[in-house]
Amino acid sequence: MFDNIKIIKKYDPAAKSILEIILCYPGLHALWLHKVSHILYLCKIPILPRMINYFTRFLTGIDIHPGAQIESGVFIDHGTGVVIGETSIVGSGTLIFQGVTLGGTGKESGKRHPTIGKNVVIGAGAKVLGNILIEDHVRVGAGSVVMRNVPKGCTVVGIPGKVVKASDQALMEEQMLDHNQMPDPIAKVFSVLLEKVETQQHLINQLFEKQRKWEENQSTAPDTPKTKPEDERIIQEFIHGDGI
Repeated sequence: MFDNIKIIKKYDPAAKSILEIILCYPGLHALWLHKVSHILYLCKIPILPRMINYFTRFLTGIDIHPGAQIESGVFIDHGTGVVIGETSIVGSGTLIFQGVTLGGTGKESGKRHPTIGKNVVIGAGAKVLGNILIEDHVRVGAGSVVMRNVPKGCTVVGIPGKVVKASDQALMEEQMLDHNQMPDPIAKVFSVLLEKVETQQHLINQLFEKQRKWEENQSTAPDTPKTKPEDERIIQEFIHGDGI
């Protein structure tokens, strides 16, 4: 249980003291109460685990099913709207922000919720759905919807979630909260398209310039051939090259 306090102190600059963390962090209270309900759940005691779960949701705004397996050292920041399903597994060092859902995708039985590895960051409002594996040191961007396995060290953004950055190296501690460093796949696509348009425009300008020079030569020397090898090269490059 003290691992949860340590990770809050480590990653939350707003945490001024251990006493403040113990008294004022709903994510910590939810995890502590979940430990109690989970033990009762494993002992197959009826009703009581769900009643503790209901009380915890009323108190903290965080809904963790008693059956979920959550290791020590997990940080639920702010926490309002967080939902963690019955067969979810969450590894140590994981950061979960408000509005996150670790849910299922239907009425299937058995393992139907995600498995989250160690040192994973799940941004605000992200939805991780189904019996999938999010491996260690993954970052899930805010508002993403992830429904497929994510390899170790990757960054996932978008709806549906797509891997936009892959790395074999673990996230450094100072990178865990760098949400502003999330790649933007849409911006990357527009950058590529802009580069293509600029290439086309350059080739068109070359063609116009060659045409202008050819017309000037025709007016002064009528016997000049209609096309030159250089002109044909530029035309072929425009039609068959990277410009199209």
